[in-house]
Amino acid sequence: MRRSIAIAFAAMLAFAFDGRAAAPGEIRLGTITDLSGPAAPYGHAVVNALRLRFDAVNAAGGIRGRKIRLIVEDHQFQVPRAVQAASKLIRRDHVQAMVGALGTAQVQAVLPQLRAAGIPNLFPMAASRELVHAPDAITWISGSLYYDQIRAGVKWMVEQRGKRAVCALAQNTEYGEEVQQALRDQLGMRGQNLVAVATHRPADTDFTAAIARLRAANCDLVVLATLLRDTLLPMAAARAAGWSVDFLGPSTTHDYLLAAAPGGATQGLYSVSSVALPDQAAAAPEVLAWIAAYTARFGTAPNAGAIYGATIADLAVLALDHAGEGDDPARFARAIRSISGWRDLFGGTVQDFSAGSRQGTRQAYIWQLGGMRYERLTEALGY
Repeated sequence: MRRSIAIAFAAMLAFAFDGRAAAPGEIRLGTITDLSGPAAPYGHAVVNALRLRFDAVNAAGGIRGRKIRLIVEDHQFQVPRAVQAASKLIRRDHVQAMVGALGTAQVQAVLPQLRAAGIPNLFPMAASRELVHAPDAITWISGSLYYDQIRAGVKWMVEQRGKRAVCALAQNTEYGEEVQQALRDQLGMRGQNLVAVATHRPADTDFTAAIARLRAANCDLVVLATLLRDTLLPMAAARAAGWSVDFLGPSTTHDYLLAAAPGGATQGLYSVSSVALPDQAAAAPEVLAWIAAYTARFGTAPNAGAIYGATIADLAVLALDHAGEGDDPARFARAIRSISGWRDLFGGTVQDFSAGSRQGTRQAYIWQLGGMRYERLTEALGY
């Protein structure tokens, strides 16, 4: 993977950077996402929610008179394509900020380009520590990190559910490594070890051997570093084999789409997320209005990606408004630090950037899937 990144980055450097110049009265935002790969259900939903919000802002006159233009590039969940897509957004489209970019490895791979161009990376659909902990970080995260989510979730499962044989089923990606590190760190606090790990490629579809391996290790909790399909398939394989082990995953496993899994394969799944998925039977009128507007425009009900996208869009609009005119990175930083005590439309955890933090919160809720909804089991937790 590192070689493919280097090749794509070298090709990008073959073109001279020609500067950024948005049209007068325009704010150009770019995003790289998955529209045709394994994470496409997330990618399309995030983009839809961004467009819905930005179009509403533009219809009301824009941000201080400037209209938002969103430019979207499909990376198919492939790192080299992400590097090429970011190069195009910077050089050809002259974007002033990246917003809602999808994928941990993909986002990390494009950071050198963004740094060189002085372009802030606003609220990506990625939540690794590397994005916000580097001394020269240019990224702000909406919500908690995967690392924080897993540590909080495993702490609760060990203390409240008595789990002793904790295992992992993880993508063989930076995301998967981040989840495994969180597991080892949290278990180590109690003198426990990670019992077994099974890894897979994001596009794998056969999890029979992985589930057999974890079952043979007598796991009583399987912690997931997965997305949608690679959450559903191993849980279905476990159920088909008659293994009723508990599964827990970070925010990537907190999605309505999993509730509709055939045969109820994902029922009982625990997830850890800073975001609340609205229950239409009890949702506030403004949430129901947003759901109706999204469904009417895009012909489908919003999934978790859309909820994240709406939150990202609201934060981006708030930051852009506070920043005023100009695209100086220091101006963006000051604007984001002015956001404190903020809660999204749907009831997620309170977010606060005022102390200079590059993530909105380190806390998350524990949820459990039952029927077509996630039941919130806890208040916002840390570790």
